[in-house]
Amino acid sequence: MSNKTYWVKIAEYDLGTAQAILESKRFLYVGFMCHQSIEKILKAIYTAKYETVPPRIHNLAMLLKINKINEEIPVEYLKIIHELNPLNIVTR
Repeated sequence: MSNKTYWVKIAEYDLGTAQAILESKRFLYVGFMCHQSIEKILKAIYTAKYETVPPRIHNLAMLLKINKINEEIPVEYLKIIHELNPLNIVTR
């Protein structure tokens, strides 16, 4: 399994976990799991783009910046990403 495939698979798993938590109405960790999913997709993009292991960071804004893809993402998605960014720290 390639590194990109690995990141995508666990991003999908995390998104499924977020959905399950949402359906169970245990809302505290939904945002955290969404953050995790986006983080892993951004790491998959990094892996595919640079063919190396992504840095061990959790800051979504920083991952967007190092991937150089801010301009490619619709503004409404960037807004959501920036709202989710602090949830990695808050829920831990």
